[in-house]
Amino acid sequence: MLPTYRVDVVESGGRARRQRVKCEIGPNLRFDTELIESYCLAEWDPTVFDALVVAAAVQFCDHSKRRLSVSWGREFELRIPVHDPAHWNSAPVSTALHLALAFVTGDRWNISFVERRSPAPSCAQLRFDISAHPHVIVPFSNGLDSLAVALLLESEYGQDVLRVRLGSVSKALHRNGRESSRIPFTSVPYKVKCEKRSSVESTGRSRGFTFALLGGIAAHLSKAAVVALPESGQGAIGPSLVPVGQVYEDYRNHPSFTHRMAKLVSAVFGRHVRFEHPRLWYTKAETLMEVERRSGTDVQWAIARSCWRDARQVSVDGKLRQCGICGACMLRRMSMHAMGRSEGKETFVWEDLAVNRFGDGAAPTFKIRKHRGALFESAIAATLQLDQLARLHRSVASQSGLDRQVGGLSDSLGLPEETVRAKLMRVLQQHAREWKSFLDSLGRESFVSHWASGA
Repeated sequence: MLPTYRVDVVESGGRARRQRVKCEIGPNLRFDTELIESYCLAEWDPTVFDALVVAAAVQFCDHSKRRLSVSWGREFELRIPVHDPAHWNSAPVSTALHLALAFVTGDRWNISFVERRSPAPSCAQLRFDISAHPHVIVPFSNGLDSLAVALLLESEYGQDVLRVRLGSVSKALHRNGRESSRIPFTSVPYKVKCEKRSSVESTGRSRGFTFALLGGIAAHLSKAAVVALPESGQGAIGPSLVPVGQVYEDYRNHPSFTHRMAKLVSAVFGRHVRFEHPRLWYTKAETLMEVERRSGTDVQWAIARSCWRDARQVSVDGKLRQCGICGACMLRRMSMHAMGRSEGKETFVWEDLAVNRFGDGAAPTFKIRKHRGALFESAIAATLQLDQLARLHRSVASQSGLDRQVGGLSDSLGLPEETVRAKLMRVLQQHAREWKSFLDSLGRESFVSHWASGA
């Protein structure tokens, strides 16, 4: 039996049923009026607000119930008030929603919808400087992949590309000095506060659902035909190929998941939107190099942030850095090395990966709370994932897993299996070359090299 978590989303001042956790719109799901208005490109559609409530409620559940150490999956019973419950409870919408959520989180969901007591406030109609018919939506996280793919698509489509920002907006990323208030889809328009504290579960698989749904909403509102997912092959396919320990495979950026999300967006909004992966068959380094090749100049990659850790965890002398040892940071460092670049040591908390002992690599003034704590475990997991991914193409034991991956990708992308297999093997081989070169640059005595060799 899976542990069950029962949640009732209620409007302001509402009450949950007995033995249900109350998730109140306002205290727990906080919608920002200004950010909501950045989604008002046309006549206000209550279904858009309902979709945002669904995304926020899913995040509330995902972060409020800790996974058991002996079992990955959980079961959620979730009730949400919406403007048109008949639409949300209909078979096409409900089926697509449950299939997408179960696939990306590895949990069991039972979601029902009831009618709101009062309509949600509508927002003012704003005029944004966008083209009449945008072609591509890019979910934009301020990371290297999203910046690179946005630049590549903008070089091809110009103003027909819209960025949907998935975090706080960096001033350095504003184009032409425009104020954020004049940019559509400024940020995620809500914040979620769990009952006990900010979060008791850190795996956050619902994040992929949130980002894909926001991209679909933006495509619906702007009448764009495509949502372009920016992750490289390492980021999109890699996590499902080499899961950490016994956890459920990570499909947050995988074509098999976005294929399901396309069906959900179509069912909810009645409009077909394609989810595409323009850099699926390339490594991150190859994507970054392609941007520089097209621009003919060095891009200021430093404005993009890869690390997900916040200031409380990775500040040195009061200044925010990137940790340098999580999966995203390690892939960034490996990719920069493949490009022949090295970022300044002040970029990362772990300034030196070539040292023999893990703790010695951190900035001298950084206080390591636990030498064998979360940062240490994160660094080991990142190293082993990158190393295992580099070995897959020549591992006999991995062939059955690769066969399943090829079949799933073939079905999702509509490509012949032989085409998918050739493309997948090429990107895995390229990753292996980049990883070996990176390890060689650190030297045999590096703690990273020791972990990769199994020492």
